Amino acid sequence: MKAGKARADGATEANALARLSAVELLEGYRTRRFTPRDVIEDVIAALELTNASCNVVVTETYDQARKAADVATAAWSARQPAGKLTGVPVSIKDLVYVAGVRALGGAPANRDLVPTVDGAAVAALKAAGAIVTCKTTTCESGYKLTADSPVSGITRNPWNTKRTSGGSSGGAAASVAAGCGPLAIGTDGVGSIRVPSSFCGVVGIKPTFGLVPRSPGFSPPSWASLAHTGPIARTVADAALLLEVIAAHDLRDAASLPVPTRSFDATAVKLDGIRIGSSVDFGYAAVAPDIRKAFQSAVETLDSLGASIVPDCVHFEPDMLERILKPIAYTEQAAAVAASDASALAGSDGDYRDVVAKGAVYSGVQYVEASYRRNSLRGSFLEMFGKVDAIVTPTVAVTAFPAGALGVDEVDGVAVDRHLGWSPFSWPINLTGLPAATIPCGFDSDGLPIGLQIIAPWLEEGLIIRIAAAFERARPWAEFRPQMS
Repeated sequence: MKAGKARADGATEANALARLSAVELLEGYRTRRFTPRDVIEDVIAALELTNASCNVVVTETYDQARKAADVATAAWSARQPAGKLTGVPVSIKDLVYVAGVRALGGAPANRDLVPTVDGAAVAALKAAGAIVTCKTTTCESGYKLTADSPVSGITRNPWNTKRTSGGSSGGAAASVAAGCGPLAIGTDGVGSIRVPSSFCGVVGIKPTFGLVPRSPGFSPPSWASLAHTGPIARTVADAALLLEVIAAHDLRDAASLPVPTRSFDATAVKLDGIRIGSSVDFGYAAVAPDIRKAFQSAVETLDSLGASIVPDCVHFEPDMLERILKPIAYTEQAAAVAASDASALAGSDGDYRDVVAKGAVYSGVQYVEASYRRNSLRGSFLEMFGKVDAIVTPTVAVTAFPAGALGVDEVDGVAVDRHLGWSPFSWPINLTGLPAATIPCGFDSDGLPIGLQIIAPWLEEGLIIRIAAAFERARPWAEFRPQMS
């Protein structure tokens, strides 16, 4: 795998079927140009190649995938596909249960955990005919923004294997970027879909909190009030299609929203009449120069598409991380393992144990005070959405840093929190439960991808998809991908 260069390749190379979009695969099945079994063999080969370089697979389900592909092939041959994703491969982040497949969730304590039930998103995918290919890497319990863990090691970025994939849905984003099938399921507690999707140059959507049910078996139930499940894909249309399938009401998840089934239009060309607020720094954050440059270019593109741009529309206090997020996130993380024997964490990541220890000493008063401030933050966004229809920011303040690192200590010469300070645009959106997506918007001077975050009001995923689709049409990115060798 060669590092740091974007390339547009033809469709005649090895594993070409694995690189097709879900929309293209479905059309190929309809026209009988190839079969789901052909595609699964290509996807498995691509996963094996990418895993050797980037470490993206925790547990493979290739034999099951081949059997499911044969069933899908027969269904398409009879012109009776089971659902809207019949024969389309999808990978599942290892925090989400797949029945009969071990669910390590990055945690040594889960070494013997084999669920007997599918997570709600997986059940929906199987009902739609999708084929699960593997469980992808994540950090322990999804606690940090890389996918490195004691049970699976370091996950690397296919654009440059010396750099991180980001996380915690790093295996999902890296495999999609490398062309190992079009779709992946990720989860997002403080940015865990959007950060790796930005670092790896793909599309990631964090839906409105509760739109996609997490039960049963979101493993473990950490980040209880923050975590979302959502799609990762190479194209906006594919991400929209996947979201249509997994968005549903499920009484097993207390946060699940009773929202009717929806469809999303990913064919927008213009953005006339849409008011888009822009913020390159939330009024306080340090941002790398290459990110600022790419963001400004992206805003200019949105303006050229007919959107009305409202600049510098977001201004937050710089202490939100310490006063709001950490008391909530760290306390919820500690609560998730509070009933475990101390020995259960013996093999855990040291940084994870540190987070749990910090969470255990926050008081109930501090948690509730942080929750009050969280409500005020939600009110700030509500006020902003009275003036604009959507907000765009950089997705992350930096591009992918060295593999194996927890984060960076400074951004553009400014000291930041190594755990979360370099991703100031992601976790506030988890605190509010708002929907947000990242789409590729350029590359830095080292050839690493840069993401644009699109934020919309609650349950306005359709607006996000409209903006993303128009941007994608103006500045297509799917033909650019890591060079494989």
